[in-house]
Amino acid sequence: MASICIRLRPPQWANSQHRPLRPCKGRGGVTQGWLAAFLVPFIGYIHFRYPLRSGAIMAERGQLPFPAKRLCCRPGYGSGCRPGQRAGGMGFSSGALCAGPSSATATVAAAAAALGLLPLGKTQSPESLLDIAARKVAEKWPFQQVEEQFERIPEPVQRRIVYWSFPRSEREICMYSSFNTGAEDLATVPGGAAAGTAPGGGADIAAVDENRLPFRRGIVLLDGGYVDNVLQVGAPDPTAGASIDDENCWHLDEEQVQEQVKLFLSQGGYHGSGKQLNLLFAKVREMLKMRDSNGARMLTLITEQFMADPRLSLWTQQGTAMTDKYRQLWDELGGLWMCIVLNPHCKLEQKVSWLKQLKKWNGVDVCPWEDGNHGNELPNLTNALPQGANANQDSSNRPHRTVFTRAIEACELHWQDSHLQHIISSDLYTNYCYHEHTENSLFDSRGWPLWHEHVPTACARVDALRSHGYPQEALRLAIAIVNTLRRQQQKQLEMFQAQKKELLQIGVTSITNLEGWVGHPLDPIGTLFSSLIEACRVDDESFHGFSDFTENMGQCKSLEYQHLPAHKFLEEGESYLTLAVEVALIGLGQQRIMPDGLYAQEKVCRNEEQLISKLQEIELDDTLVKIFRKQAVFLLEAGPYSGLGEVIHRDSVPMHTFAKYLFTCLLPHDAELAYKSALRAMRLLVLESMAPLGDTSRPHHIASVVPNRYPRWFTLSHIESQQCELASTMLTAAKGDVQRLETVLESIQKNIHSSSHIFKLAQDAFKIATLMDSLPDITLLKVSLELGLQVMRMTLSTLNWRRREMVRWLVTCATEIGVYALDSIMQNWFTLFTPTEATSIVATTVMSNSTIVHLHLDCHQQEKLASSARTLALQCAMKDPQNCALSALTLCEKDHIAFETAYQIVLDAATTSMSYSQLFTIARYMEHRGYPMRAYKLATLAITHLNLSYNQDTHPAINDVLWACALSHSLGKNELAAVIPLVVKSVKCATVLSDILRRCTLTTPGMVGLHGRRNSGKLMSLDKAPLRQLLDATIGAYINTTHSRLTHISPRHYSEFIEFLTKARETFLMAHDGHIQFTQFIDNLKQIYKGKKKLMMLVRERFG
Repeated sequence: MASICIRLRPPQWANSQHRPLRPCKGRGGVTQGWLAAFLVPFIGYIHFRYPLRSGAIMAERGQLPFPAKRLCCRPGYGSGCRPGQRAGGMGFSSGALCAGPSSATATVAAAAAALGLLPLGKTQSPESLLDIAARKVAEKWPFQQVEEQFERIPEPVQRRIVYWSFPRSEREICMYSSFNTGAEDLATVPGGAAAGTAPGGGADIAAVDENRLPFRRGIVLLDGGYVDNVLQVGAPDPTAGASIDDENCWHLDEEQVQEQVKLFLSQGGYHGSGKQLNLLFAKVREMLKMRDSNGARMLTLITEQFMADPRLSLWTQQGTAMTDKYRQLWDELGGLWMCIVLNPHCKLEQKVSWLKQLKKWNGVDVCPWEDGNHGNELPNLTNALPQGANANQDSSNRPHRTVFTRAIEACELHWQDSHLQHIISSDLYTNYCYHEHTENSLFDSRGWPLWHEHVPTACARVDALRSHGYPQEALRLAIAIVNTLRRQQQKQLEMFQAQKKELLQIGVTSITNLEGWVGHPLDPIGTLFSSLIEACRVDDESFHGFSDFTENMGQCKSLEYQHLPAHKFLEEGESYLTLAVEVALIGLGQQRIMPDGLYAQEKVCRNEEQLISKLQEIELDDTLVKIFRKQAVFLLEAGPYSGLGEVIHRDSVPMHTFAKYLFTCLLPHDAELAYKSALRAMRLLVLESMAPLGDTSRPHHIASVVPNRYPRWFTLSHIESQQCELASTMLTAAKGDVQRLETVLESIQKNIHSSSHIFKLAQDAFKIATLMDSLPDITLLKVSLELGLQVMRMTLSTLNWRRREMVRWLVTCATEIGVYALDSIMQNWFTLFTPTEATSIVATTVMSNSTIVHLHLDCHQQEKLASSARTLALQCAMKDPQNCALSALTLCEKDHIAFETAYQIVLDAATTSMSYSQLFTIARYMEHRGYPMRAYKLATLAITHLNLSYNQDTHPAINDVLWACALSHSLGKNELAAVIPLVVKSVKCATVLSDILRRCTLTTPGMVGLHGRRNSGKLMSLDKAPLRQLLDATIGAYINTTHSRLTHISPRHYSEFIEFLTKARETFLMAHDGHIQFTQFIDNLKQIYKGKKKLMMLVRERFG
């Protein structure tokens, strides 16, 4: 066993179960020694040993290590070995240069040249034939295959073949060393690719160039711990690696990848598992961009674990939806498969294998649906749904579209179209002689190429080109698609202008787009935008380093095509940036149908907000403002083809979020166009079409409605909140402009159907109008009041828990405006408030001292306002005397006529519509105000409405009855004589009657009579009316109550019953023959209830 000397940290995964990517042990070849061979070119020869199998290189002390490694020699990945490197190689050992050529000077010079420290051309030697042959063999065959086919290979040849078997791409090393993307890894390595872009003088550039040397990069990787990462998660295996015909040169540890994905899924979104899965997806995209076939293999492993997730079956059985984040992971999974099957250079057998696997997954019952477990009305990739017998097939019977359906359909797409090849392979593809101006023309009127294909499918091609490392080709196709969309937009405008009169007369239209581009599963607008934006952010060098796309695709040349520079495909003054902004505006403004299902609708909202967020990162200049103006005009005039057209379908996706962004961008530059766009977007047809029939010319007649349709608009609350935000933005911007404010107010009253949102707008307008640093804006205050009045009308006949708050706020708003506003709402109270609200809140607040002080009213104004309040109070009392009579009396106290009127209203309603509690309350109020006779009258009316049974000794009206009797007693014998029969008739409770009887016998009636008259001072006799009647009623009540209680009495209540009889005896004894009556009463009890021996024994003990 030979050994190679190398410094090496212990592998971090030596005792770990987490090794997502690990080296493969080849049969009969180098096993662990490849690691030493891999590291020696980076770190040189140092005194630690690592075993290497015989058949590899001997590198004992005194021998030279491998030469410093350059980038991989594979086509498309670098320039290969530096000319002049010797077969023996150069390197450092123990801080000194090791022995080599006979001349020490030549040795130093050769080493310096190999490390890039000397200019090329100085002390250089041509490569040896052995190195050239070994490199070509290593490029073509894995070393394992070489060992198997050839029995005897000279050791120097084996040594060079093994050396050249290792991948040289540092980007690949970083890609396979962690879950982060290669760009992120390099950015975190000192002296890495990111460091190479640092500006500076000559010394800085020299330092950067030196840091880019493989030797220096190897030292940085080692010192920074990145070699440990390679050990932990995997590295290339030269003995069992791929040949030059394969697209991967690294081994993928499938078992560990599966375990990691399974672990992340089992965590259910906790502990950052969602982020880890997204990093895995990003790793797949990075592999695809480097054209590494491990990307497809890795995605297959990930997909298998996703399909095996037990939660899928559980959710299906329970009928519950998967979480939103988990659903987005499935979307990304489907999108990645779309990119893989659209690989422009994949082999046919690969595509067949992928199609078979995708169909297998697609057929599983728990496979998630594309639109979140709802319908399948979206067209397929070719935009051609089955025709004929199946054309009208019910949607419920069609197979559901899963997250893999589009990838399956994409397997039928190809890249052999000659027009497509010309577009993506050349910046000079034009045809000025093309005169066919049909809808599907290959060129526009300027001779620029167009690409007519189902837009999401065409954009999927762009995404596939970008994903597989062809950014320049993707950019060319993206430009052709955007130019096609702009031409289509112009054609649609012309079509609408020709039919405008007819459509406006009808007032309705059909759906012009069955699927929207924003929120689409393939995200076509996002793809175009990202492709064009990336072109703005990177220089031309970003496209170098990739193999020429046309080398593999072939070139189809024709003499009729004329060549123009690439920038000619853009209008004068346009750029990739303007094109990106314009295509985003086209997509956001597209008229599109609201999709079915909660997830699909939420995705529309989410993608729209994400795209707008990206647009907001771009600083607007004059050129971009022109694009905004152009598109705003198009959208306003394009009719049913635009979301902002004059006539659109009722189920179209609303434009509120987009219009708010458009409004804020256009306002500083073209206010008229900004308001026109925003006002057009305010409509919400799905609610307007369901409003009740009636006088729609008066907005307050439109009631608040909730749509009852199928399919449901699950995101309606979010949409309405966005509509409210748009209106609030316009209100804020229109402050101080009377005409604009009136226009915005009309739009709000017409289009917003939620009382809560209108109330919010009213509050917003009030806050803006009454800012502390300026005088109140009276026009905006009036708008606020009008919105508040509409809220009052909308919620008058419906339940709303904020209603009381709304009423108070409206009075505050009217107070801020002035007297005439308060007077107006009181004059029209019946259309705004309930009688209770009008009297207890509105009129009471208006007549309060704080309001008078705030308004600085004089006496005349105070009286006028008070008169309106009294009129309101009397009207409310007439309409609802039960709840408004007391408030009306209170409000009319200072006006005798009004007070008398209110009192008469109470008397009229007392016998029919008012309860005893309401009458007792008003009677007490009258006594408090100094009207005892009126209080007495109302109290007697209240008693007639009362009915107290024998066992209601805790009834809340008892105190009122006692008060009424006390009031009658204080007024005189006649009043007491009049009220006692009423009490006897209404009250059957013995304890209450005895209490009243006792109180009447304590003092003389009318001791302080009316008008200061004093009575004779004699107590009333219990033998004469009216107290005799009350005494007899009380005794009778005790007798009846006793028999009732004894019917269902239990032993635990015996003592309580004895106390009750004691109180009864006190009442019996008030009569002149009371003792005899009570004795007879007790004897009867003993006889009737003699079976209750224990109770009767207690009765004998107490009463004999």
